[in-house]
Amino acid sequence: GCILDGKLYPFGDIARTHNCFRCSCSKEAMRCCSLFHTPVGYDKENCKVVFNKNSCNYDVVLKSDPSKECFVYSRV
Repeated sequence: GCILDGKLYPFGDIARTHNCFRCSCSKEAMRCCSLFHTPVGYDKENCKVVFNKNSCNYDVVLKSDPSKECFVYSRV
């Protein structure tokens, strides 16, 4: 298998690792890409970015009330 961040994964495709990556594990290498996109276009003065490990994505919420989401213009 392959080791990523101290955790052993079996050879083959891994749909989702414990830290939100999709990987392919072979004897030669482990290749991964993120399942999340980082918000870049949002109201940075009134909103903040919080990583949601359950959904493997970043939530953008109001600084004054984190229970309310902010509009995101773009992600990378």
